[in-house]
Amino acid sequence: MHMLGVRDDFRRRLLAIAALFCVLGFQYATWAARLPALKSDLDLSKAEVGLLLMAAGVGAAISFPLVAVLTRRLGSRRLAVVSGLFLGAVLLGLAAAPNYPLALAVMCLDGLAVGCLNVAMNAQGAALEARHDRTAMAKLHAVFSAGSLFAALLASGMNALTDSVAAHFGAATAIIALLVVATRSHLLPDETPAEQAGGTAEQAGDAAEQAGNASPAAPAVEGDTGPTADSPATGGAPVTDETDTPRRRLSLPATATLWMGGAMVFGTVTEGAMNDWSALYLEEVAGASAKVAPLGIAVVSVMMVAARLFADGWRARWGDGRVVRVGSVLAGTGLALALLAGGVVPALLGFACMGLGIAAVTPCVYVAAARQGSDALALVAAMGTTGLLAGPPVIGFIAQGSSMTWGMGAVAASAVLVAACATRIRWTATAQDTRKPTASTSAAPAEPAAEPAAEPVEPAAS
Repeated sequence: MHMLGVRDDFRRRLLAIAALFCVLGFQYATWAARLPALKSDLDLSKAEVGLLLMAAGVGAAISFPLVAVLTRRLGSRRLAVVSGLFLGAVLLGLAAAPNYPLALAVMCLDGLAVGCLNVAMNAQGAALEARHDRTAMAKLHAVFSAGSLFAALLASGMNALTDSVAAHFGAATAIIALLVVATRSHLLPDETPAEQAGGTAEQAGDAAEQAGNASPAAPAVEGDTGPTADSPATGGAPVTDETDTPRRRLSLPATATLWMGGAMVFGTVTEGAMNDWSALYLEEVAGASAKVAPLGIAVVSVMMVAARLFADGWRARWGDGRVVRVGSVLAGTGLALALLAGGVVPALLGFACMGLGIAAVTPCVYVAAARQGSDALALVAAMGTTGLLAGPPVIGFIAQGSSMTWGMGAVAASAVLVAACATRIRWTATAQDTRKPTASTSAAPAEPAAEPAAEPVEPAAS
């Protein structure tokens, strides 16, 4: 039975994986939208609310060892289903928490579950790109933003019907369960190494052709969306490469993985801080009215969704590395100039530059991390989730110690640091790599020639 009547394998798998991204964005925005009610029900101070948010960041930060083990043992498909359903249960637990300590424990579990689903769904997305030789990751991350918007609309509707947090979270949990259960059979399967070696005749032929046309190290680095040695995409393999498991478990992260993690942390800190602090900056510093201030979040969100819908085309044309570097510089400089200029209109223009420039960072970094294997992906994802959840409180501390302008300046600096980290990453994607090896076959070896030379060091270090 084809999901929603879609017979094309790529689109069917894409819809199923997109449902996971929707679940994560939906769940995150659901509890965030009810923070005022939770604050009132538990009688929390602002500092205690900050610690509640930090608890989720702590859970994400400590999730890496667990996620790495679960990813290898369960595979991305089962881990996505289990963690998705668990996130729904977390909402029920948060609504039922009778006191602050239990709420902190629930939020820590939320961070752990977010880390698990984050790794699983991005592994599925990277494997889909590799399996079908088509870019899709940016669109998937756009669905995450759409899920957050859906949650905001649901929260508004539930608030109009009832003040009960339990009723709201119960409805949200039912939606999450329906999405996960309806799409689980259409996710990419986690194949064993023997099944990956078998594959289909067409996949085997493609692999042989790539091996014949490239240097021995090229299959591990060539093509942002093609199968590689570290990510045999025919079965979502970045998360089930059992042959390398013992060596990876005992080794330190490769240098390239740490640079990817740095880019991810600074990118997600920027995203989270813009969502949490843009409205406050507009009202307290730029002098916007209470009606205009929410437009800051709206501008950032709309630009991010729009950019992610088009970013896969940018990746195919210019390559992931250039998209990340140019985008993050645009984001940082645009916001910095807006802060220097002051005023509502410059601020909104700066926020638009931020949303446009930073939108493609996380999709591109996730793809690059997936090429390094399941442990690298788990570490980078844990760092990214930590930045998203713990970054906004850090920006708040900076603003509290100095001013909101300096706090937003730290956000701009964070975006520029993404570009700095990106220059140290050997991106596997180029404009030619994302195209089918027909007309561009003769030109393809010329592009990787500048980068794969040092790439064999990556697997050795990991």
